[in-house]
Amino acid sequence: MLPEYGRHIHQMVDYIKTIEDRDFRNTQAQAVIAVMGNLNPLLRDTADFTHKLWDHLFIMAGFDLDVDSPYPIPSAAALTPKPDRLQYPDKRIKMKHYGKNVQRIIEALAHEPDTEAVEAAIAGLARYMRTKSYEYNQEHPNNEVIIKDIKALSDNTIKIDEIALNNLKSEYKQPFTAHSKKGAYQNGRQQKNAKNNKNQQNKAGKQHRGRTK
Repeated sequence: MLPEYGRHIHQMVDYIKTIEDRDFRNTQAQAVIAVMGNLNPLLRDTADFTHKLWDHLFIMAGFDLDVDSPYPIPSAAALTPKPDRLQYPDKRIKMKHYGKNVQRIIEALAHEPDTEAVEAAIAGLARYMRTKSYEYNQEHPNNEVIIKDIKALSDNTIKIDEIALNNLKSEYKQPFTAHSKKGAYQNGRQQKNAKNNKNQQNKAGKQHRGRTK
């Protein structure tokens, strides 16, 4: 059960369980505790060292040892507690490319009585939705798509100032990705090759004109 104590300590514990005399069983248990402590002399001065030895004694005995312990007797349930069940979300995300938080914000705005606060929140939310849509689909949706999605997520309970929303400009900048870097590298290489070809053509033309003269 506890390999660090070795086979002989486990055999001693098994022997203690067979002793019928309780006083003698307690004496032998304390003797085994002393032997267990001798196996780790450097840990004698540490806090709760003796408490740990007694816990290990009951663990090796399978929690089936009737002796007088100076500490609370542990149980298998206390040493190996069953973890609490995780509460997984049971609500599906309507539009995954926007994420769960966008859906929660829109659901909260649907019950907000302050119309000015809703309009201000929708303006910032529309910019954020464009950003998330680009991260997911690699394209910027137009305002009509954003307005349609907000209405769908709110079940048409949010009144949107479409004119003001259409005047909003996206402040999202396209990130410099490896794909764009590769494209820039290819374009630069093509321009360099075209320039070299042009120089070679000019040089060949000069040599041809020199031979004709």
